[in-house]
Amino acid sequence: MITINIPGNRKIAVKYLVLDYNGTLAIDGKLIAGVKQLLNTLSEQLEIYVLTADTFGTVKKELAGVNCQFSVIKPEEQDKQKEQFVTSLGKENVVAIGNGLNDALMLASAELGIVLLQAEGAAVKTMLSADAVCRQITDAIELLNHPLRLKATLRN
Repeated sequence: MITINIPGNRKIAVKYLVLDYNGTLAIDGKLIAGVKQLLNTLSEQLEIYVLTADTFGTVKKELAGVNCQFSVIKPEEQDKQKEQFVTSLGKENVVAIGNGLNDALMLASAELGIVLLQAEGAAVKTMLSADAVCRQITDAIELLNHPLRLKATLRN
């Protein structure tokens, strides 16, 4: 569990990390360099779940050796499937990270939503649904590994 008391904002206590795959953890179906090690370190504090349409058919191979669970979602209403998954974990217990339009509801419903602006870009609606924006997945994971960084970003 990660607990962060954010002055002038709220106390966050999360148990789960839910991530999109393509555009978030991977570019063109390939896991971004450094992500495996960072996720395995973070898995000592949070249970990690990856939700994906698996566009490139690579998720099983690419996530081998990563301490996480993944689920391939159906092609229709992906935004609602992701939101329902977060709700099933207890949205107050979840930090979610994504970039696409189908991630907007997931980020909005999670206790903490982080949007990424990497090679695939980010949907504007998703950016507006997030609590924080990061340029790279490695930066977002490091925010969780070093919670005082989040405190500085989200304080009021």
